[in-house]
Amino acid sequence: MQKQFEEAIRLYFPNEGEAWLRKIPDLLSYCEEKWELKMEKAYELSVNYVAPARMRDGRRVVVKVSIPGKEFENELEALQLLQSPKLVKVLDFDREAGVLILEELVPGTMLVDLEDDEHACFIAAGVLKGMLKKSPSHTGLPSTEDRENSMRQIMQEHPEGLGPFPIATLEKACQVFHYLNKTIETYWLLHGDYHHYNILLSGEDNWMVIDPKGLVGEIEYDLIQYLLNKLPEQDYYSIIQNRIDIFIDKLDLSRERLLMWGFCHTVLSTCWTVNDEKGTYEESFFKAVRVFEEMYRDEFGRDLWNPSNECES
Repeated sequence: MQKQFEEAIRLYFPNEGEAWLRKIPDLLSYCEEKWELKMEKAYELSVNYVAPARMRDGRRVVVKVSIPGKEFENELEALQLLQSPKLVKVLDFDREAGVLILEELVPGTMLVDLEDDEHACFIAAGVLKGMLKKSPSHTGLPSTEDRENSMRQIMQEHPEGLGPFPIATLEKACQVFHYLNKTIETYWLLHGDYHHYNILLSGEDNWMVIDPKGLVGEIEYDLIQYLLNKLPEQDYYSIIQNRIDIFIDKLDLSRERLLMWGFCHTVLSTCWTVNDEKGTYEESFFKAVRVFEEMYRDEFGRDLWNPSNECES
């Protein structure tokens, strides 16, 4: 197996990761037997084992094996609730084993491979528009309030600050999360990890989405991770601004709320990448935090933080 994959599993799943890695050969054999398929070489792996396979009748599918638990359940529920022509289809699954059998998207070119950033952004806006669904009143999916709670927990566990952030920035991000969650008018089913690497070409000029994490919240929030991906070494401001202009125009969104979600989510995302032992963090995310603050100030002539909205501890 890929060394980077094994390291990621041990990092993100310190309790069950090692044991699960040892089980992967048996899980793959189980898949071959249960679905009468032949596993092929895995794709480049992150925190799931994903590989193409061929069914006995010749059909090609993708087998995704995950650590069973809440994240697997969220992905499965998101796939079932969204059910969009723009979303990869689930052909079968096994909850206990943490296995999804998915349709294969061919040629599978990732949106990140497009050199024209503006064209890619238009595609991403159109694909997301084709997936939009309001959230049902009852769902097991997490919400942006859960993201706020994650931010609050980080703030409480690191009273002096974390990584590149002083405690004041963590408090500010928590406060902005709190204000936005209190003022949501419409809740939508969100992908939860919408970015260039999760938008793939299927057929001719037909872009589709894979790997939904499942989330409930505002549409603006679902676009932030896209804004943080595939940024150049310089000129973050103009690239992010151009992407925001396209998304606002094509999806009829609130610029103010998008920038505010951009700030608080990017602080949270940066915190998730902090490695205290190595003293590292995702520097591109850190730089983007300041971009959202500057952009808000340039657009609205004031700071995005309103001290009258307090983050409750």
